[in-house]
Amino acid sequence: MLNEMPDEDKPREKLINRGAAALSDAEIMALFLGTGREGLNVVELAREIIEKFGTLRNLSRASIEELCQIHGIGPAKAAQLCAVFEFGRRLAREPYSEKAIESPEDVFELLGADMQRLSQESVRAVLLNRKGRLIHIAEVFVGSGNESLANPSEILRKAISHAASTLILVHNHPSGDPSPSQADHQVTKRMKNACEAVGIELADHIIIGCYSRANDDPYFSFREAGLL
Repeated sequence: MLNEMPDEDKPREKLINRGAAALSDAEIMALFLGTGREGLNVVELAREIIEKFGTLRNLSRASIEELCQIHGIGPAKAAQLCAVFEFGRRLAREPYSEKAIESPEDVFELLGADMQRLSQESVRAVLLNRKGRLIHIAEVFVGSGNESLANPSEILRKAISHAASTLILVHNHPSGDPSPSQADHQVTKRMKNACEAVGIELADHIIIGCYSRANDDPYFSFREAGLL
């Protein structure tokens, strides 16, 4: 068990003496979990969790229910892990509250990695102030089918409630091909008209896909393509 480990190998002591960079992923997670379960110390439990989900990115998207399916993880520990990962996501977004989002590359840097791994379609509105700085990212739909994108009113409610002057519509294609469908074109036109009606700028509609031989870019920008 953890108590049987040399003090210099225990995660907390190791961090204090050698710095956080010296810790493995499992050791860092062990500090969040605090305790293991019968037969496994906390580092071994953390290692088991990481192996179950395959990658830290997959783990970071796990729900409370999925985490609680692991023996030794109850609602309290699951909530703590979810909070830690959400804190990390917010930290990654923080620079864009201080500098403007000016290009599709900025949007991809902000959301690309997160949205590429999703098996379902996610529709998000990136809300900006008058200086182009990030106010909020609102997920307005998770599921399948293009009908979700056809209702601009829900997206505009989010923008208005956050006093946004500009929004960028972003959604992923789980297939990995970012090429826009006919429905995507139609939605973009409807969204542009709806934004103009309430005085909010639709800066872009970006579709997140993946790199492939057929795709030079892992995303498609309606603005860059001259379609907005």
